[in-house]
Amino acid sequence: MQSAHWIVKRYLHKRILLCTLVALGAFSLTLTIGFILQRSENKQQIENVTQRAVTTLDKILLAVENERDTLLPMVDKPCNNSLLKLRQQVAALKTVRSIFLVKSGIIYCSSAFGERSIPLRKLQPRLADNHSKLLLTIDRSLVKGSPVLMQWFPASKDGQDGVAIGINIDLVSDMMLDPFPPLITRVSLGIDDAWYVEDVGIIRQPIQREDERVYTRASSAFPFSIVVSGPSFWRLALRELPGRLPLALIFGLLAAWITWIATARRMSFSWEINMGIAQREFTLFCQPLLNTRAQRCDGVEILLRWNNPRLGPITPDVFIPIAEAKNLILPLTRYVLNETAKELHRFPADPKFHIGINVAAAHLRDDKILLEDLNNLWFSVNPTVQLTIELTERDALHDVNAGLLRALHGKNIQLAIDDFGTGNSSLSWLEKLHPDVLKIDKSFTHAIGTDAVNSTVTDIIIALGQRLNIELVAEGVETPEQANYLQRHGVHLLQGYLYAPPMPLEEFPQWLAEHNGPTTPIMP
Repeated sequence: MQSAHWIVKRYLHKRILLCTLVALGAFSLTLTIGFILQRSENKQQIENVTQRAVTTLDKILLAVENERDTLLPMVDKPCNNSLLKLRQQVAALKTVRSIFLVKSGIIYCSSAFGERSIPLRKLQPRLADNHSKLLLTIDRSLVKGSPVLMQWFPASKDGQDGVAIGINIDLVSDMMLDPFPPLITRVSLGIDDAWYVEDVGIIRQPIQREDERVYTRASSAFPFSIVVSGPSFWRLALRELPGRLPLALIFGLLAAWITWIATARRMSFSWEINMGIAQREFTLFCQPLLNTRAQRCDGVEILLRWNNPRLGPITPDVFIPIAEAKNLILPLTRYVLNETAKELHRFPADPKFHIGINVAAAHLRDDKILLEDLNNLWFSVNPTVQLTIELTERDALHDVNAGLLRALHGKNIQLAIDDFGTGNSSLSWLEKLHPDVLKIDKSFTHAIGTDAVNSTVTDIIIALGQRLNIELVAEGVETPEQANYLQRHGVHLLQGYLYAPPMPLEEFPQWLAEHNGPTTPIMP
């Protein structure tokens, strides 16, 4: 069975669960975004490294190519006439190791050694050629056995005349082929079917490990490509993920805190009560009050029921204490006053007919609030019936202005203490309020005929009411024995399942037509 504590605890758990889920979501989203950004950053860095390498070598080769028109005319000139210019070109180009002038396939002039007479194919079997050519090969002239990048410019249609330029690949490697760990573990220069790897040399097949990813960028100006290899983007991003955990944790906690603040109302039972009032989910019931001496129904007590479409039926024992604790009892009481005023046509237009409406002690703390509510919601419809305000003892009653009590009595409003004897300082209520009616709580009525302490208290309450000349109403009358006992002791206003259960307001006129005569007890 639901209780106020249980339902509030349930909402608290739901709120905590939601905040936890939001925190986890923000934590995961932060890590995911960080992972994606890191992966994109890794990819961008690799692209930048490869593009920078391609651009660097393009500039080197373009500088060499720009000297082609200067070097090719030297092919027909004697070596002694060209040697100085060749050496000046080597010094100017900086990355060039040597320049060879070739005539009829014979190297006849070298920038390093001067006059020579060596077949070009002896030093470079893949040269000469009738097209410009760029190749990775082994130096067999100046620094024998070392890798060299050869650039060939033909000077004749048959390709036997021309200029061969050896580019210092070690110097080029220092400028553009250094790895960039952990992002890049290896950088290779690829030309045709040969690859140069720093500290490895020239190889005929690129090195590739199963756990590495290869990224290639080709030059658009020259026939070479830069190949980089390293861990995959996602693996590198995963490596960086632990470093993002503090930030993700901060965002997760921040999101949870914002959610906790934002759901303070919506994820609470007070929000449900506000929603119930706004959506008119609360239904008015009434329970008849029988005058057994006059054999008639003298009035009803208005009761509130709530069939919450989101949570199911919720009893007043659950939502009334929460409404009082969350300062929502005043809107709830106004709702009852307003709805009851709209349904007055269902009750006898008799000034002696009582309609009891429960009002919390909080409604009496301000002299004006209760009077304003009554004027706006009750007296505005010019009611004929007698209004009885039933004060519950769940809240402690503070000082009540005597002027307020006089104003209420002046408007012919009766004051009743509901559930007398079960709440806060009942005797002090009698002194402060001077009530017209005491309603004996059902716990004392049920004790009639037993040896329980409550049975003795029932007799004391009856004697007290009679001594103070306060009208007594017994609640929770369920058996003929209880009714007979109360009547014998002078209590003739009875309310309970013995006579009628709580019923919707629309059913009351039919019940009244059938039972407003000799009292006919109705068993539950």
